[in-house]
Formats: sequence, C-alpha cells, structure tokens
Amino acid sequence: MQAMLHRLSDLTILRYLLASVGALAVDMGSFLGLMALGLAATPASAAGYTLGILAHWLLSSRAVFTGRVAQSGIARTRQKVLFVVSALAGLALTTGVVAAAQALSIDPRAGKLVAIVLSFALTWWLRNVVVFRALA
Repeated sequence: MQAMLHRLSDLTILRYLLASVGALAVDMGSFLGLMALGLAATPASAAGYTLGILAHWLLSSRAVFTGRVAQSGIARTRQKVLFVVSALAGLALTTGVVAAAQALSIDPRAGKLVAIVLSFALTWWLRNVVVFRALA
C-alpha cells in the first residue's frame, strides 16, 4: 500500500490535480464571495480566476513541476510569461463559458462548473507540454 501511495505521489498529473483543487478553492471562494457582494457573474468569475492564477503558479512551481522549473534568469522569466499566457487562455475560456451561460439564462454557477472542466484540460495541456516542458 505504501509503495502504491509513493508511486501516486510521483504522478505529475495527480499533483497538478491537487494544486488545481487548491487554486480552485481560491477561485470559487472569490467568485461566490464577489457575487454575494453584488458583483455581476462575469467580472466576479474573471476576478476569481485571476486570484486562482496566483495560487496556481505558487503550487505548480513549488509542488508539481519541481524538476522542470527553470532556476533563474531568462528561462525562469520565460516560464512565468508562458504560465500567465496559459492562465489567460484559461481565463478567456472561463469568462466566455460563464458569459454564454448567463446569456442563455443558465445559472452562472453551472456555467462556472463547465468552465472549470474545460479550463483544467486546456491549462494542463499547455503547462505540461509548453510551459514546464523538460529542461534541455
């Protein structure tokens, strides 16, 4: 059992999933809190996602892609820029899905749930293949 748990901890996608859950908690907590304060769903979704981006960088660079994080200099700056670009792609997708749900008179929370799944798939692919690709 211990060997299986150790093997699971080595799986990058599992660590990414756990980091995403943490970032999602920041995102959703902010989204729901801002909506409760009266902010419209679309900007609340964008703000929550932005705060989730910050949490995700911290978790991804320190706990998920540890062996593939550039240490310093232009390579590290490049990774940060690519991470932000991947996050902006996820943000655009998230905001678009929530806006579409709202335009279709669908509860924005349901739209947000769909956006979570789609954004997870997109950002995992971008970060695994592009942002944190194996260092040369």
